[in-house]
Amino acid sequence: MPRFAANLTMMYTELPFLDRFAAAARDGFDAVEYLFPYEHAPADIAARLKDNGLTQALFNLPPGDWAASERGMACHPGREAEFAAALEQAMPYIEATGCQRVHAMAGLIPASSDATAQRATYVTNLRHAAARLAPLSVSLLIEPINSRDMPGYYLSLQQQAHDVLAEVGAPNLKVQMDLYHCQIMEGDLSKRLQKHFAGVGHIQIASVPDRHEPDSGEVNYPHLFDLLDALGYDGFVGCEYRPKAGTSEGLRWLHLYKASRKAPA
Repeated sequence: MPRFAANLTMMYTELPFLDRFAAAARDGFDAVEYLFPYEHAPADIAARLKDNGLTQALFNLPPGDWAASERGMACHPGREAEFAAALEQAMPYIEATGCQRVHAMAGLIPASSDATAQRATYVTNLRHAAARLAPLSVSLLIEPINSRDMPGYYLSLQQQAHDVLAEVGAPNLKVQMDLYHCQIMEGDLSKRLQKHFAGVGHIQIASVPDRHEPDSGEVNYPHLFDLLDALGYDGFVGCEYRPKAGTSEGLRWLHLYKASRKAPA
């Protein structure tokens, strides 16, 4: 049965960020993820993980000026030094939390350069980051994001992301396959999982089209969870969704799935 990680950026938002760790543990999660930890000290994050018996599944490298709608810079020519500095900013958090997966956002397509320069910059930055993380046994992730939620994002299709993996050629570079984004852009989720599984380093979920709990909408998640088991997926499934109401009240889907997959006594 897959192991699930609560996304603390979207879940438990009724609580201050550092209090969300305990709430996730009380609800039965054994791992957490979130977008960015940088407003808090690495030691504070690490203490919340330890106190609540939680694994840090994933977080993102600094994305530039998020408040000004920047969504990463990895594909931006001329910002290579800034990307390298962002990676170094993340290192104390990686080391303090023991996190084994970090996501480098590609960025919105810059109007000031051409596609060739953007691709070359992206590949160069990913090679640098993957090499920096490899001695720590940390995977670097890239994620295709749907163009409805994030128009103009550099990476939007699964094959596009796996082509980047092949070009970069780093064993610790993987794809963060968010099934919500993939369904919106491409669909055919089972076949895409089977096709690309070897290059997938992390899975995320949410209902489509509304990005709520994965128990409604157009995606049959229990089928996909069983497929992940059959494929031998041993990572975490990140619950990156917006609860319809309270987070804990919306976890019936998780309890029902776990109960349905327990071996009979």
